[in-house]
Amino acid sequence: MSDIVNGLGRATAYGGLGLVLLVLGIVLVDVLTPGKLGRQIWEQRNRNAAMVLSSALLGIGGIVFTSIWTTYEDFGKGLVSTAVFGLLGLVMMAVAFLIVDLITPGRLGETLVEPEPHPAVWVTASCNLAVSAVISASIA
Repeated sequence: MSDIVNGLGRATAYGGLGLVLLVLGIVLVDVLTPGKLGRQIWEQRNRNAAMVLSSALLGIGGIVFTSIWTTYEDFGKGLVSTAVFGLLGLVMMAVAFLIVDLITPGRLGETLVEPEPHPAVWVTASCNLAVSAVISASIA
């Protein structure tokens, strides 16, 4: 029974940390794109904004998953590792976004929230997932 209680405690801690990192991912995408992200997606039904946010959330989720899956025996060390790698993923996604913005015409953030579908959304989403894969691979 104590194993179940211990497992629930760990799952709660990792789950809470994962939620915090996901919320930070939402904030990051909101900062990098003009306007309010919530309005763009839920009120204006902007598929471009939804795709970029979805890819960031999947990317962070993948990093958190990998970090937990390969966690250290020491619970505290595993929790810190998950937080550090999750934050690194967020920073690297932001850096990748800024680099793509620099090497492409126009303002990437504005392009990503245009009402019409835009191929730059696929590039940005792929970049988010690629960054996540690189960070995840570095954990294992």
